Amino acid sequence: MSMNYRKLAQKPCIFRKLSGVSLVEFEAICCGVQPLWAAQVDAKRRSPAGRKSCFTCLEDKVLALMMYYRTYITHEFIGYLFGIHNANVCRLFKRLEPMMAKTFAIKKDRSLTADAVLRLLADVTEQPIQRPQKAKRRKANYSGKKKRHTQKVELVMTEAGKICTLSASYPGRQHDFRIRQAEKPLPRAAETWVDLGYQGLQRLTQQVRLPFKRKPKQVLTAEQKAYNRQHAAFRIRIEHKIRELKIFRILSEVYRNFGKKHHLRMNIIAGILNLRHGF
Repeated sequence: MSMNYRKLAQKPCIFRKLSGVSLVEFEAICCGVQPLWAAQVDAKRRSPAGRKSCFTCLEDKVLALMMYYRTYITHEFIGYLFGIHNANVCRLFKRLEPMMAKTFAIKKDRSLTADAVLRLLADVTEQPIQRPQKAKRRKANYSGKKKRHTQKVELVMTEAGKICTLSASYPGRQHDFRIRQAEKPLPRAAETWVDLGYQGLQRLTQQVRLPFKRKPKQVLTAEQKAYNRQHAAFRIRIEHKIRELKIFRILSEVYRNFGKKHHLRMNIIAGILNLRHGF
């Protein structure tokens, strides 16, 4: 007996634990992908038809992809659950992920101005990767902070919780400030709240909010400590947002796939989070 959307939808709590989204959010995802999938199916009907798919509906296909993101099990495991070969799972994801990206990925927001956004929060998240085979890549991806090979992505969000931009995936050796320099500049008039990994950013723009750093053999004043507590209380919002992203284990466990698709998948999941919160 294989798994399918119709059976799993009868148990909403289990559905959310396995897919990472609620039934309402899942239906919105399927509605967004449906036009693109239907257009591709219509184009294929003009060519000689092959064997019928084991998936009965689009919901089953999207469910398989969301379960893959949420649990990060292997294609063989997904194929066993849905009663298909792992090669078919790979081909399905290759077709479905670009459609998900067109619908939900973070797009360039031209309305990101100081009038619309007063305060922005930025932070860099790291994810472990498999040990690269080449020595040059091993050195580039080794993170001294995590003591392992990682890749980094910078996340920028508004005060309200909307994810505005995601950087490209960088090697774990790259410093947070260097990543910010390599990406497109943020609105100068908007306040950018960052941690001490962005030291030096205040020389590029004045609207930067950094915590105070204690110097050797010195003690922070009571006012500086109070400011740091206030700063941390505000920045915790972006830490919670990163936690929401990493509920999907494909972004938290050791990344086993090709690195070129990491940015695509990060964008899709970030877009789904924006959809969840009404953005």
